[in-house]
Amino acid sequence: MKTGLPAGLSAEVFRGKVFDELAVGESAELRRTLTPADIQLFVAIAGQTQPAGNTPDAGHYAALAHGMWAAALVAALLGTRLPGPGTVYEAQALDFLGPLAVGDTLTVRVAVLGRDAASRTVRLSCTATNQHGQAVLRGEARVRPPGQPVELARADLPALDAPGSAGLQDLLARARRYAPVRTAVVHPCDALSLSAAFQARQAGLIDPVLVGPAARIGQVAREAGLSLDDMALDDVPHSHAAAARAAELAGQGRVGAIMKGSLHTDELMAAILATTAGLRTERRVSHCFLMHTPAYPRPFIITDAAINIAPGLHEKADIVRNAITLAQAIGVARPRVAILAAVETVNPAMPATLDAAALCKMADRGQITGAVLDGPLAFDNAVSAAAARVKGIVSEVAGQADILVVPDLESGNMLAKQLEYLGGAASAGVVLGARIPIMLTSRADPAASRLASCALAVLLAQAAQAPAA
Repeated sequence: MKTGLPAGLSAEVFRGKVFDELAVGESAELRRTLTPADIQLFVAIAGQTQPAGNTPDAGHYAALAHGMWAAALVAALLGTRLPGPGTVYEAQALDFLGPLAVGDTLTVRVAVLGRDAASRTVRLSCTATNQHGQAVLRGEARVRPPGQPVELARADLPALDAPGSAGLQDLLARARRYAPVRTAVVHPCDALSLSAAFQARQAGLIDPVLVGPAARIGQVAREAGLSLDDMALDDVPHSHAAAARAAELAGQGRVGAIMKGSLHTDELMAAILATTAGLRTERRVSHCFLMHTPAYPRPFIITDAAINIAPGLHEKADIVRNAITLAQAIGVARPRVAILAAVETVNPAMPATLDAAALCKMADRGQITGAVLDGPLAFDNAVSAAAARVKGIVSEVAGQADILVVPDLESGNMLAKQLEYLGGAASAGVVLGARIPIMLTSRADPAASRLASCALAVLLAQAAQAPAA
């Protein structure tokens, strides 16, 4: 006989079966699709900085779930359906047979193998297969069924989200309203970057063109259990050629975005910014992090934390303009821009305060449009209305900034990473200022951030196609 978990969350009663009610061959199963939020929550609960994958290559960690996620599904099945409530878990032996990636749908099944009347315990086989019918987990469990029938009503559990993940999920939902963006994925020659392209395609965000050495990409795909049968591939010999080819495709209008694979950022950006590529605009290119943190009531942008090392006033003006473009693309019609410094007053000995004052005057004179600017503002004044009041600051921006413009790359990079690792922030990143959006994902980025970065590219591409107001 075979039972299964119900599709809905109606008021249902689970009944635990006692030893004498269990027969050899009886089975139960459940089905679950792995989401980015599942990975983030597993990381938070387990106390890891990143989930470990089920392969010897540690570079897989941002793309793959820990195999214990599948093992947890086995435990859920044993505790709710077979034998069910009241079951005591005594032993478990599992083999992890393959990687688990975002978007995989697992069918988890347990079946009674044997009954030990002396100990009143039951052995069950445990298997999990993905949507391709491939086994990813196999093993046995030994459990002690309840001594008497136990009934447990299914409860509607509270929604759980990884820190900052709700905002990224909203971003993904917004991006999925539009068609996927044809995207050159540059030199995806490790499992992490190749899996990211597959995940973004499965999420409906990009239509990828893999640009790199075909033989090497094929080997990575085979090792990761990925099929390239329906994936566009542009064969070039090495990473330098891949960067140049991706820039060429973008310049010809054959792709609408570029996504970094396993090559250095400076190598990719050099090809994109080459005069022959035709991708430069009148603006300086700059990077924006979109951050979501439980401690702040709205998403906000940090710029520039990845491209411009020590920008001057002219470069900062373009950095602000690019950030305004991103804010508007995600639905903030008139963003509030805080120009950060160590203090909130102009000090000739502190160049960042002079640049902040000049940028605000440029906005007053119409040289920067589409936003409200204020600065210099210290970080606390920019994000805390209470801190601003204590300092006597009256401002449309203080305490409610949508954009934080940092003085230089070092301060921006440290701010973003402190928020992510110590403040529970989720992030996405994109480069603006070229004719197309560029996703400079990092090996340390979790899968959810990579997908959110793709969502930003979709929204920017859509905004670029919209007629001017």
